[in-house]
Amino acid sequence: MKKIVLFIVLALGCASAVMAEDTVELLPFGDFEQWAVRYIKESRLLGGRTKTLYAVAPCDTIRGNIPFTYGLGGNPWSVSNAYARVAGIDKASGTTRPERRGDGWCARLDCKLDSVVVARIIDLKVLVAGTLFTGRTLEPISMRATSEPYNAIDMGVPFTRHPKAMMLDIKAYIEESDEITYAKAVANPKIRKGRDCAEVYVLLQHRWEDADGKLHARRVATAYERFYHSIPEWDNDHVIPFRWGDITQQADFRNYERLNAIGFQAMNSQGDMVRVVEEGFGLENPTHMIIMITSGSYEAFVGHNGNTLWVDNVRFVYDENNR
Repeated sequence: MKKIVLFIVLALGCASAVMAEDTVELLPFGDFEQWAVRYIKESRLLGGRTKTLYAVAPCDTIRGNIPFTYGLGGNPWSVSNAYARVAGIDKASGTTRPERRGDGWCARLDCKLDSVVVARIIDLKVLVAGTLFTGRTLEPISMRATSEPYNAIDMGVPFTRHPKAMMLDIKAYIEESDEITYAKAVANPKIRKGRDCAEVYVLLQHRWEDADGKLHARRVATAYERFYHSIPEWDNDHVIPFRWGDITQQADFRNYERLNAIGFQAMNSQGDMVRVVEEGFGLENPTHMIIMITSGSYEAFVGHNGNTLWVDNVRFVYDENNR
């Protein structure tokens, strides 16, 4: 997987074709060639094992139960892997990791059950979907964040440009099942009716902060696709177009693209984590970008145990006349 900084796409046979005069730019660290490796030792109460976690970041090896600092070196990515400390107990969880692709690397995102065995007696299960996103995970994860993960995520990064589409290489294994697993730190996960999928989306927002420190936003553009079936071979240069303005008036609008579908939070100027409230659609210049690439589409700790998504070379397509 060669590192592509800038190249011209000649043609794509789809409705929102990338034209010859368009340019395609790799997002920072979007080729997934660089990873930090972390070794976290869990508490004796949980068995005392040392677990390996990965982060998309400048190459490094980190030993010890040290909170990771995301966002260094212009890196916009965070991952679903996390180090938690709750009531003095250290726990590590990892569902995102590098995997060989040719002579380089890609990102592998697994949706899987994580077992938390306490004192060799109590076995609690949580379902975690492998995820890449733009923003910062605030470690160590606390009790509040273990029940609601977005409480520990400063979601989104500054972004002011006007892309035409997202482009990425993608492969997937999606469970062909009409049953999903509810596993929210329980001994016996529940099985219910449902169909999970992988999804990729980008939200461009125009954000502002009021005098009380509350964060507001208007949705400027949306790029969204769900993958309900396996993609057994690499689909290179897959394109997801941006739709600008009020997408609810467009024929292809889907309910999961609605405003505030997920209660994202971000850090305000006072250093407090607060909800980012989307108050409508607009056509202002964007100030922030949220990218979510995940092997599951349900709420936290719910979905298909076994979904896997592989991604590589995450890029944006730009019209030379509107960048």
